Amino acid sequence: MRTGENGNVVEIVDLADVRRVSGEDATKIRARIPTAPTAGKALLPLTSVDTDQWRKLAARAVEPNGYYLADWELAVNATAPGRTGAAALGAFGDDPSAPMIGLLPVIPIWRAYKIPLPALVSAHPYGTLCTPLLDRDMADEAAGRLMQAAREAGAHALILREVSLHGAAIKAFAEVLRRDGLRLRVLQSHLRARLDATRDADQLLRDALSAKKLKELRRQRHRLAEHGAVRFEVARSPHEVAIAIETFLALEASGWKGERGTALLKVEGDAAFIRRATAALAERCQCEIVTLRAGDTPVAAGIVLRHQNRAFFFKLGIDERFAKYSPGVQLTLDLTRHLCADPAIASADSTATPDHPMINPVWRGRLAIGDVLIPLRRNDPVVPLLQAALVSREFARDMARRAVHFIRGR
Repeated sequence: MRTGENGNVVEIVDLADVRRVSGEDATKIRARIPTAPTAGKALLPLTSVDTDQWRKLAARAVEPNGYYLADWELAVNATAPGRTGAAALGAFGDDPSAPMIGLLPVIPIWRAYKIPLPALVSAHPYGTLCTPLLDRDMADEAAGRLMQAAREAGAHALILREVSLHGAAIKAFAEVLRRDGLRLRVLQSHLRARLDATRDADQLLRDALSAKKLKELRRQRHRLAEHGAVRFEVARSPHEVAIAIETFLALEASGWKGERGTALLKVEGDAAFIRRATAALAERCQCEIVTLRAGDTPVAAGIVLRHQNRAFFFKLGIDERFAKYSPGVQLTLDLTRHLCADPAIASADSTATPDHPMINPVWRGRLAIGDVLIPLRRNDPVVPLLQAALVSREFARDMARRAVHFIRGR
């Protein structure tokens, strides 16, 4: 290896060996994703995973992830464009009759990034969190067995996208790597808003927002009430959720997301996925849809998933005719009070973008999120090549985003 101009260590590898190994294994890994159940194989079609075992594992998971709940991910995998046809790495104990102890939905890196190297990438579940499900009583073993399953599938590395960098699941992978003389590599990271729902909501909001801002929000709420009594509704039952999801879809499609064609209702497969997922999760008390109304008029609505003691704020839709009353913020204030009053919820993940202008000032807690590369073999020449390709890709995307923001801001 040598040191580059910026002081970073640059690894020198035999490119001929890399091309031979990576080309052969990348082809194998794409071919190994089955189209039908293959019991005992390292890589399974996601639809062949036993849903009862999946749900039981989710209940025992060392770290919650509402977006890898069976009813959510299977709905995404069924119809969401660009997200169907995922495979799964499963971790099982030595006893064939023992329950599943780990699960990670995956796709080949070629499909995720168009990089022709032998690696598997966590399947994107529409929500911005891909933390694997690991049994809390044997998290290290589950992480190790998922890594072994990836090796058996021909992968040289696992790339976990958008995971909690300080969570229990990543700590389990880091411990397994440490024992093997390896280390995980953080490809990119950022902070996003998080709510500490164990606090008193009113005190939390006073600490987060200035007295002047709170006064302005109260004034806006009073003005909104001129259109009808303002009320906050929570849909929980399957019947209530089935009605509320249509309200949400209509609100989201009525604004700029609808104009750009990115609203869920504008894409048939996306609309089918969200209807199926919310209905199925409501059956298990794992989904709520919150709505803010002025009289009979819905002005804002949001989808909230629940897994163990954590809530996940998936999406928000507003009626932009009422924008001057800050309906999205008003809904978030009510949601904050709702979650803080619920003894079953300890925290909420905004699953929002970094520096989100609406929720960051309200939910002042922060969650470190990032993409990590998990090498599966020692001294593997493919790994530095993978890392370089992924870092370069992220740099190019960041430059493109900056250019778009610059052009839009002119």
